[in-house]
Parts: sequence; structure tokens; C-alpha cells
Amino acid sequence: MTTNPENNNYVPFRVSTLRGDQKIDFNAYVRINEKYILYVRKGDSFEGNRLVKLKEKKLKQLFLKSEEENLYRQYLERNIDMAYDKNSGKSITNRAEIIQGSQQSGAEEVFENPISATAYNNAKHNMEKFVTFLQGESEAFQSMMNIENVDQNIAHHGVTVATLATMLMQKLDFDPAKTNLIALGALLHDFDHHHNGLQVNRSLSQFTPQELAKYKLHPQTGAETVKDKKHFDPLVLKIILQHEECIDGSGFPHKLKERDIEPGAVIVGVANALDRLITFEGVPKQQAPKELMIKRVGHYPLDYIRMLGEIFSKQALAA
Repeated sequence: MTTNPENNNYVPFRVSTLRGDQKIDFNAYVRINEKYILYVRKGDSFEGNRLVKLKEKKLKQLFLKSEEENLYRQYLERNIDMAYDKNSGKSITNRAEIIQGSQQSGAEEVFENPISATAYNNAKHNMEKFVTFLQGESEAFQSMMNIENVDQNIAHHGVTVATLATMLMQKLDFDPAKTNLIALGALLHDFDHHHNGLQVNRSLSQFTPQELAKYKLHPQTGAETVKDKKHFDPLVLKIILQHEECIDGSGFPHKLKERDIEPGAVIVGVANALDRLITFEGVPKQQAPKELMIKRVGHYPLDYIRMLGEIFSKQALAA
């Protein structure tokens, strides 16, 4: 590692965009005490423990020199094009890592800049490709679910919920015209958690009464924050607002019953509940559908929980 004394011509880029074995075309730096330290050299890659260490430290940004920003953009485009090309010669594992990183980065950009129609529309466009990937390649689901959310990241959680919701919609023969938007709603459902200051990456049993009360406001606060942004689709807004509602009226924020809940929000809700068990409650993946059946019986359609269990069983058989 070497210290670079110049510290005024660097631009940040997201750690979540760094996946796979592609060598980078630029030097990547970490910032420590206002100094920029070379972390990965041009021509090297982020394979191995490098990304794991960054995630464990919850470091979301690295830096590159401004004159190399175009090289970074080219690196991203090359990676994404390769990842969605089943004939690229790359393993499904490597492709899934790149796709997951791209989806997570897209969610983060919307969370951080909801007024940007460009950020939202990019996430919307990329979700169409993501849904096609998941529903069109037999090993896609398994590969996505094998990517651990090591830092319990909210945007990564959104990618996983979108993954689960997409596979459930395929099994339900759900309206294809709505599938992409419901998956986008799943990606963005926890918008408010990016802003509300709650430490949500833990079991709900660890929340104080005050924290739990604030937690139960996150669907409504998130929807209200973005409802005046005309680029947000109404269906996505409904999913943000209703993803914690339950069909028996026990959910929040409005205790709606099934007849009053957007069907897509029911799908996202059960997918969200399942990944909360896995990512934040520490339940092993293969046990999570059974645990959901026991703990949340009546909250979601029984067939939906069973179907998610079948999807996970197929994953286990394929592994």
C-alpha cells in the first residue's frame, strides 16, 4: 500500500459494484484520515477476501482518480454485458455476483437520490433484465441465494426480496405485465430504512418499544417521502406502503386485510418476511420456510409459503 499525497482529484464509487473476476482498468483507493491509500492496483481484481473485508468494515465507497472515471464506467458496462450473456463462458456464480452487485448499487442510488428520475429509471430498466435472468436460467436462483449478505445491507436485502418475489410470481403464473414493477417494489421496499437511523440489521426481539414503534412507521414514512416524485410508479409506491401488511389484518401501518392489500404487496410481504428470518434473525436458509410457516401462519397465504419452501427444496437438490 502506498500513500498518494494528492487528495483533491478523487471521486467515489460504490463497493457494491465490484464483483467477479474482471480485472480493473483503474487504481482503487481507500480514504484514511483524508489521505488516499492505494488498495487495488490497475490490472488486479477484487477476488478473494478483498471484498469480504470491505463489507465486514461496512465500507460502502472506494475512490479513483477523476481522470480514470471513464475507465470505471467501461468496466461496469463490460461486466454487466458479460453477466447477462449466458454464452459468455463465465460461471453462473461469477455472473450472479456481478448482477447482484449491479442491483444493489441501483437500489442504493435510488435510496440516496430519490429525486433523480435517471436513478429510478435505471433501476427499473435493470430490473427487467434481472427478472428475465431469474426466470430464464435454471441455476440463477440458487446462485443469487448463495451470495451471503455478510454486512446485513438493506439494499442487498432488497435484491434478495426481489429474487424471492420474482420466483414466487413465476410459480404463481402471475401477470407478466406487473412482474417487473412488483420486483422493483421489492428492491426498494425498505426505502425509509436508509434514512430513519434505526439499526434494523438485528432481530426484532432486540428492539426497544420506542424502536419498534418507529420501525412500524417505515412503510408509511417511506411511501410519503417519495409519493410526490412523479417518476415513481404507483404500484411501486403501493408496495413500499403495504409490504408489512398481513392478510389477517395483523400487519402495519394500517392493519389492512387481504381484500384491501395490493396482491403484489402480499407477494413482496411474504418474501420480505422470509429474508428477514435469514438475514436479520439468523435462521438457516433451508429452515427458513418452515420457520415462517410456524411463526407467521395466517399472516400470508399458506400456498405462498409452501411454494417458497418448494423453491428452496429445489435449490437444495441442485446444490
